Formats: sequence, C-alpha cells, structure tokens
Amino acid sequence: MGTSYIFITGYYANKYNQATIQQVNANVANHVIQEKFANASPFLEDGTVNKPLFGDLMHDMMAVNRSIEVYLLNDIGEILYSVVLDHSDNAPAKSVTLEPIKKFIKNKGNSYIEGDDPRNPGEQKIFSAAPYEVDSRKGYVYVILAGAEFQHISNSLLGSYFRQLGVGATLLTMLFTVIIGLLSIWFLTKNLRLITGTVRRFQEGDLEARIENAEDSDIEVFAHSFNEMADTIVDNMEKMKSVDLLRRELIANVSHDLRTPLAILKGYIETLQIKKDTLSEVETDEYLQITHDNVDKLSNLINQLFEYSKLEAEQVTPIKEPFSITELSHDLIAKFNVLAQKKEIKLQLENPKENCMVFADVSLVERALQNLIENAIKYTNPHGLVTLSLNKIGNNIEINLTDNGAGIPLNEQPFIFDRYKQVNESAKKQGYGLGLAIVKKIMDLHDTTITVLSKPKEGSSFVFNLPAYQIQ
Repeated sequence: MGTSYIFITGYYANKYNQATIQQVNANVANHVIQEKFANASPFLEDGTVNKPLFGDLMHDMMAVNRSIEVYLLNDIGEILYSVVLDHSDNAPAKSVTLEPIKKFIKNKGNSYIEGDDPRNPGEQKIFSAAPYEVDSRKGYVYVILAGAEFQHISNSLLGSYFRQLGVGATLLTMLFTVIIGLLSIWFLTKNLRLITGTVRRFQEGDLEARIENAEDSDIEVFAHSFNEMADTIVDNMEKMKSVDLLRRELIANVSHDLRTPLAILKGYIETLQIKKDTLSEVETDEYLQITHDNVDKLSNLINQLFEYSKLEAEQVTPIKEPFSITELSHDLIAKFNVLAQKKEIKLQLENPKENCMVFADVSLVERALQNLIENAIKYTNPHGLVTLSLNKIGNNIEINLTDNGAGIPLNEQPFIFDRYKQVNESAKKQGYGLGLAIVKKIMDLHDTTITVLSKPKEGSSFVFNLPAYQIQ
C-alpha cells in the first residue's frame, strides 16, 4: 500500500507540476512571434530559414530557461528549423503531429495537453504553440517547455523527492495500518468477545446466559451452537435433578409401601416359629397362605415401582408395530376371567366383527390394559360387570374399559393418575396404587391421552385411542 501510494502520488504530482508549467508558459510561442517576427522575418529572401534569427532567439530563451526548445513548423507539421536539431543534408526530416497543437490553440492553452518530442520520438512533452503567417507562408512556432535539460534535472530531483516521500509515506502508512488493524481486530472480534463473555458467565454458573440476536452475529453458526448446547445442558441438568428427586421419592415410597407387607410377613413367620407345635394343620396352612399372598403382593409392588421409575426417567422407548388389538383383548379377557370369576364378576369383550389393527408397542399396550382390568376388578363389587369395548372412529381405534363399581369421587378424579395424592396436611400419602400412573406414562409414550368418566356408585370408564393401521 505504501509503495502504491508513493508511485501514485509521484505520478500525479509530476502531472500537476507539468500542467502548471504549461499554463504559466502557455503564451511563450505567441510572445516569440510578436517580439521576434515583428522586426525580422523568420525566412530569408531566398525562402530559407533565417538561422541567425533563431540563434539569437534560442540564446535569449535559454538565458531565461535552459529547458525551452523552439521549433519552426510548416502548416503540415514538418520541422523547418531548430537550433537543437541536426539539419545537415544527411539528417532525416522530422515532423510532429498537429492534432495536439490545434487542440492547444483552440483551448487557448487552458488545458493540459502533451505533444510530440522531436528529439525523442515516441515521447510526449508539454509545449506552447502559436500559428504564424509571414510572406504567404503559414505554420506554427512549437516550443517544448520541458526539454532534455529539464528532463535531466527533473529526474534527479524526482529521485530525491521519491526517497523523501517514501520515508514519510512508509511511516504514515505504517501508522494508519496499525490504527486500521486495531480497529479491524476490535470490530471483527466484537461478537467473539460477546460470545466469550457469555460462555464465561455460563461457566461461572449463570445458566440463563445466552447469546442474544445470534442470527445477527458474523459467527452465527457458533452462536446458535452455543445457545443450543446451553439449552441441552440445562435440560439435562433438569432431567438429572428430576431423576435424583425420583430416586429419593422412590426410596421413601419403597420404604413406606414395603413396611406393611414386610411387617405382616414378619408377624406370621414369628407366629409359625413360636406356635409351630400348638398350631393345627389348618391354621398352619392358613398362615402360610397369608405369607405367600403377601410375598406376591410385595413382589408385585416392587415390580411396579421399578417399572414406573423407568417410565418416569424416560428409559423406555416404544417399539411401534402393527398388531391386532382384537386378538390381544381376547387373550387378556381369557387371562383375567379366572380372577373375575373368583369375585363373581362378569368380564366381557365388545368389539366389531372385523379385526381391529393398531400401530403401537404391543407389550406396553398389553401392560396398560392389564393394569386397567386389574383395577376395574379390584374396585367392582361381586356380581358386577366389567366390559372392554373396541370401536373404530375415523383413523383411530377407541378402547373403553367400563365397570359398574363404586366409582370415583369428583374431587379425587384429577389425581387418579398420580402415583400418590395428598388427602390432607396431617395424613400420610396414599393413592390408587401405581397401576394407573403406569397407564398414564404409557399413553404419553404413544402421544395419546386417557380420560376417565366416573360417578360415585355408578362405576367408571377409562377411554383412550390408538392409531388404526391401514392394511395396504
């Protein structure tokens, strides 16, 4: 940049200097004609050039300015005479282009124009020119204002000027380069500094720190990536907190829920040990059956707790596939029919004649229906009725499990899918078990909802939809 600046400055400074010289000396050719040609003709009687006149003319001109060269031209641009040229018989005739001369005369010397240099063909020099007409002869007085002497001195001074200009321009360019570089670095790293500060705030614990207006940043991809990473980290931390809270609740609930069956088991086992010699065979079998039932209850409770905790921690991913909900319903009715008969409850299936296909996770749907049927049988009085019905509605299959049991109080219906509900401030936690809570989590995994319709002493209905599978 400095070198370019030096050459450009030197070039235009030289052009400016030459333009100034040309305009200052624009009337030199006119003065020559008015002063010299008024008292003496530039041509002798034989038609040749008056060489003594031009000798005196050049002497006078060079006394004032050694760089001036005077040429006498005819009307077609041929050089008739000049002291600085060789006019021997063997010397080739020279000429100059008249177009710049005519343009100079037309503009009255007010514009920068260069013309041919007779002593250096192919080069252009500043000049002054004026037309003459003497003894029926026409032509031009052509004055080179920056001749060979001027060129020599100019080149010498220009070298010194360039050296001085080079030092100054280099220092000035370096100064501006440093300033522009610092400003550029400051501007280009402004967003990077903002992002760095935001990252540092996030590192120091400000989890709400985000890069604002990320789309306006010149490193938009990095800004968006940081915001997404921060959101992911915070989300994972929340999940970890949730899992940790779940773990604590699980431990507390397991301790609470397991205390009763363990106490019963311990009590009957101690009774068997103490009174083994005095108990009858019937009493022993009864105690063992009670112990066995509580072991089953304990085992089922533990399985439900761990199943729910896995669903709560989002460790279960549904594997969806097409299957027949009709066949699955028949199998479950047959499986629970024995339990229903023991309580003298009628368990029945109502379904369309055609086979209903759904697209879902068969194992999770089976688990949800098992819990609903178990819950219905549990809360239905003897001689009651539990009905599982299937209905095709649009692109969905509606599954409805209805019983005519005790029903659910209206004030408790919003809490039946919670693992525990608080009855009052002083009471211990109690709930409807984990069955319905597991059903709710399974429905969430299938992006559907389950609703309950219940009235006290009239029974309850649990309804949910699954997407129907269209056989191609």
